[in-house]
Amino acid sequence: MPTFSYSQLFTFTESVFRAIGCPADDATLATETLLSADLRGVDSHGVARLVGYVRLWEAGRINATPRVGITYETPSTAVVDGDGGLGLVVGPKAMRVAIEKAQQVGTGWVSVKNSNHFGIAGYHAMLPLAHDMMGIAMTNASPLVAPTYSLDRLLGTNPIAVAVPAGEQPDFVLDMATTTAANGKLEIAQRKGLPLPEGWAQTADGQPSTDANAVKNGGALLPLGGATGSHKGYGLGAVVDIFSAVLSGANYGPWVPPFVAFLQPSANPVGQGLGHFFGAMRVDAFRPADEFKAHMDNWISTFRSAQAVEGKKVLIPGDPEREMAAHRLLEGIPLLDAVVKDLEGVGAKLGVKL
Repeated sequence: MPTFSYSQLFTFTESVFRAIGCPADDATLATETLLSADLRGVDSHGVARLVGYVRLWEAGRINATPRVGITYETPSTAVVDGDGGLGLVVGPKAMRVAIEKAQQVGTGWVSVKNSNHFGIAGYHAMLPLAHDMMGIAMTNASPLVAPTYSLDRLLGTNPIAVAVPAGEQPDFVLDMATTTAANGKLEIAQRKGLPLPEGWAQTADGQPSTDANAVKNGGALLPLGGATGSHKGYGLGAVVDIFSAVLSGANYGPWVPPFVAFLQPSANPVGQGLGHFFGAMRVDAFRPADEFKAHMDNWISTFRSAQAVEGKKVLIPGDPEREMAAHRLLEGIPLLDAVVKDLEGVGAKLGVKL
């Protein structure tokens, strides 16, 4: 599997975004957001999706020069209109609004409409950490998930991310889909020709399936919780959909526009684009930040030192991704041959060399 340095992929990706018309600052921001997934080992949401963004732009479904703005606000809340822009750009700009409001009144809450896929939720949730704030990020997504007992695909993978600052210990960063697995994991299995683990997907008639093409063939992803607890994942995914879209005026449920360019959005949308939800909470709005972070250090070290089953260790949310980022910055980012071929193809089309 070929390996590329972070700087090489950054230069290439930034040039691609510039080539489709993104202003320089937006191209840099989009690249940083996208490649954060590759650094953290979430390969399904990183540069492998670059071709998909370009195809959406070619189809006229992404605005490379959006005017991202606030359409409604109070001292602690806002609705942001992404103007059809890259979610990789709209998301960080909306989180900045939440951070600015938290700086003024303690907390900031922003719901976003008229956006697109925003990469990994964890990137956005981590932005408030630099300000001694806790961050929350959610987004709805293409309807590929069947609610419990349903044959219809009504929800997306609808992730939730929460980031909490610590002191001496690494920050706590939870980033999870509300499905058993994200759709990008299926795409990786398809490229590798591997079967899926049980509990990830069902066929069009609702039968369990390990076929990596099950969703492509009319089936659906399954909510987090599996055969006995999928109602919990279904409930979490529903909350994300409501906070991200019903609240902001974006499309929700089956009306969320698909990420793939060959599928057309609904002819009768109930909103604008897809939606996100962001929160920033100033720690010192609750207790002194240094005091809180000292106790977070104690919490993290206590859980990390818990007695583990043989051959395993107890992890804190964010540990694997942090370790992967440190490794890949030094050793490079491996890409599947199919991904490299796609990137070389889009580069040739836009005059950008990988």
